[in-house]
Amino acid sequence: MAAGISDSPCDLSTLYIEHHNWLHGWLRRKLGDHAQAQDLAHDTFVQLLGARTLPPLVEPRAYLTTIAKRTLFDFWRRRDLEHAYLDALAHQPQAAHPSEEQRYAALQALQELDRLLASLPPKARHVFLLNQIQELTYREIGEQLGLPLITVRRYMARAIEVCCAHELGLA
Repeated sequence: MAAGISDSPCDLSTLYIEHHNWLHGWLRRKLGDHAQAQDLAHDTFVQLLGARTLPPLVEPRAYLTTIAKRTLFDFWRRRDLEHAYLDALAHQPQAAHPSEEQRYAALQALQELDRLLASLPPKARHVFLLNQIQELTYREIGEQLGLPLITVRRYMARAIEVCCAHELGLA
């Protein structure tokens, strides 16, 4: 369909009617799972519903593919995070295994942390992780990454700002 799509709700429903089956098939080929593809296709359209306006679309399938790819990458990142957590858990003694509620809460916290870190620029995220995970000083981080100390401080300040905004419910 080459006709432009405006921002009216009717046009979003037209977009859904005309392209949902195609998007579902595209996702099914990527995932190899009918049900998961169905969920992600709907998630893609839910994101469009949350947008204030829908831009005029010359190539609606290209637009849907871009949004669906983001949804797919988020799905894969969450899945990989969950697998890593479950793998680490499997290596713990049975007595140290948390309850199902604790596992769910831990997975939710890990996904939220992943979302927060993903919102940072890549260099700021790298600096933050070197400081918090590897416990490197700002000077050591600057030397390792070839950055001036003031730049390392700015990246850390940005990362801390994002974390504090989340903690205060502002993010």
